[in-house]
Amino acid sequence: MKKVGIFFGSSGGVTEGVANQIAEKLGVASADVHNVASASPADLGAYDVLLLGSSTWGSGDLQDDWYDFLPKIQKLDLSGKLVALFGCGDSSSFGDTFCDAIGTIYQDLQGTGCRFIGSVDPSGYTFDDSTALVDGKFVGLPLDEMNEDDHTSERIDAWVETLKQEGLE
Repeated sequence: MKKVGIFFGSSGGVTEGVANQIAEKLGVASADVHNVASASPADLGAYDVLLLGSSTWGSGDLQDDWYDFLPKIQKLDLSGKLVALFGCGDSSSFGDTFCDAIGTIYQDLQGTGCRFIGSVDPSGYTFDDSTALVDGKFVGLPLDEMNEDDHTSERIDAWVETLKQEGLE
């Protein structure tokens, strides 16, 4: 299995909790789960697969710690690395910017040479719009822990299976 690193930004602990759930499902050690608030871009070099997670705040904003971290990793050569995105959003109160943070990360890493995996069909989600929706699919795993938390476990399970099929193992 390829070496997996999980990097998340979390203000209220929700995205951190999701990162830990994903780590558990994939058998990723806690030492390989990093909060971007205290991580270095150089930390990404130790991994073949990067799982990057951010909550979406306000009207489609990244979680605060990503504003410092993302420009630094944008400058890296991520050629040969697989990147999968996950994020948390509120599809009810912010249905027109649902999980936009993962769309932002996706757009900003386009020039790094990485290969994105883990797109998700939007069927079964309730939202109005999202920049994370590209060519009819979410560019990563969107989760709504406020309104649809009863779907989180099954959505993570399905996403993990997709990652395995797309090169994680």
